[in-house]
Amino acid sequence: MAQRISRAKARLRATDEPFALPPPDVRPERLRSVLHVLYLLFNEGYATSSGPDLARTDLSGEAIRLARGVHEALPDDPEVAGLLALMLLTDARRPARTTIDGELVALAQQDRNLWDRRLITEGLALITRALPLGRVGEYQLQAAIAAVHGQAARYADTDWADILSLYGLLERMTGNPMVTLNRAVAAAMATGPGAGLAMLDGLEDRLGDHHRLHAVRAHLSEMAGNTRVAAEEFRAAAARTTNLREQRYLTTQAARLKRPASRPPATGHP
Repeated sequence: MAQRISRAKARLRATDEPFALPPPDVRPERLRSVLHVLYLLFNEGYATSSGPDLARTDLSGEAIRLARGVHEALPDDPEVAGLLALMLLTDARRPARTTIDGELVALAQQDRNLWDRRLITEGLALITRALPLGRVGEYQLQAAIAAVHGQAARYADTDWADILSLYGLLERMTGNPMVTLNRAVAAAMATGPGAGLAMLDGLEDRLGDHHRLHAVRAHLSEMAGNTRVAAEEFRAAAARTTNLREQRYLTTQAARLKRPASRPPATGHP
């Protein structure tokens, strides 16, 4: 990391780029880059890609702090507000994502009394003000999806049809295969596992052999009653993730399906 920072400093010196706000004609592009970096920083903190812990609150907290600063500087930019809203609405669920021992808890099993209502209220206010401005972007759509989850008092109260519609808009806007994966979950919850599984067909060509694809296929296969395939997919997902907490969760789900009396499927994203 020290070497990367040194190379970055050298590159900046070589460009003679002034330490000042860029001219107005290039600010939108620069702002998109800043928001994307903050988005990646938050995601890595909320769901760490590798290591022994599920999350790194130092990273997600820093991303929120920086996003607040950008929002203070650009209070009328809807995508800035959308990104901050997304972070707050997502981070509000963090206290319920793990047990006291740090083990992963699926969305369906989370104690929503542990969700941070203050962050949810702030996030809802931000996205409510941003959407009517008429410049809807991907961060606003993701925040709107998080808002639907945040407004549901119970998992059973989730408006999956609304979430499915929002993911459809987001998929058309971005073409991101991870959005397609999440849309498949929403489709399964809204109309049945068959619809979601159908959306996964051929997704490997766009997403690769990703552990989340195997995990979603496992969940939806279990919903459809195919526990053999579900167990295989849970094991495949566990073998491909580099986060030890997530790996343990997926391995536990596979083992659970091998027992004679299985519990109801632990559907939903943590």
